[in-house]
Amino acid sequence: MSKKKIFIVDDDPMFSIMLSDYLEEKAIFDIHVFGTGEDCVKSIDINPDFVILDYNLNSFESNAMNGIQILERIKKIDSNIIVIILSAQEKYGVASESIMKGANYYIIKDTSSFEEIGRLLED
Repeated sequence: MSKKKIFIVDDDPMFSIMLSDYLEEKAIFDIHVFGTGEDCVKSIDINPDFVILDYNLNSFESNAMNGIQILERIKKIDSNIIVIILSAQEKYGVASESIMKGANYYIIKDTSSFEEIGRLLED
């Protein structure tokens, strides 16, 4: 059985490491971590099964794309990639926009988000 390929895209290195460590404990995922959406898109030919994408990418690079722009780019490249948007935003409008733009799931970053992501990836 091959491992599911998971991309984690978040500009918060501590969050990315913690989520990656949590998922790697399950030993059924091949994890790739990216600090920018652009780096994720450059590596999309690895054919991830899932992309866990931060909604509010605050990259220090000028002209960097935000989470929604990266979501749209990923879906144009391969609409079958399952994208999970992660955000601290609890606003319905943000979640609705994410889903309308192609996200498969919207998860609020909080103490239960790792477990929720783990359940989605294992299904």
